[in-house]
Amino acid sequence: MERRAGLVTMGGMPITLLGNEIKVGDAAPEFTVLTGDLNPYSLKDAGDKVKIISVVPSLDTGVCEMQTIRFNEAASDLGDVVILTISVDLPFAQKRFCSNNGIDKVITLSDHRDLSFGMNYGFVIEELRLLSRGIVVLDRDNIVRHVEYVKEVREHPDYDRALEAAIRLL
Repeated sequence: MERRAGLVTMGGMPITLLGNEIKVGDAAPEFTVLTGDLNPYSLKDAGDKVKIISVVPSLDTGVCEMQTIRFNEAASDLGDVVILTISVDLPFAQKRFCSNNGIDKVITLSDHRDLSFGMNYGFVIEELRLLSRGIVVLDRDNIVRHVEYVKEVREHPDYDRALEAAIRLL
């Protein structure tokens, strides 16, 4: 298991990320997370579409909420792109969040049980058992075409860069 200390901060304090760091050009690792109905969901369930994976620590925080809403709004203009938001929030909390915020185009998924996504993509915050903030864009063949590990967890990712990367793949 890979440990990367000090590359990311939270409130200015260095944190340690666990798992395998992915890079542009890598084959996307498989993962299994849970849907709001507690059913398993894996990378293959997203099909052969372009994928944006929006990674957030918790939907119950302002930046995570705004990140999810931003991608939900952008989804209408993206065509054949599937957007997944992954956190360690319980599936019930994710479902409630989506209902309360009109999230109907983004698929929210929970990594709370096994940290399968977080470990396979290198987003697990060791100190908190949460996922760090970031974005991964995969092409139709599940090759990583864009990845951002946000340097300060409390800051927004570069939405425009991720959306542009996805649009180039259509």
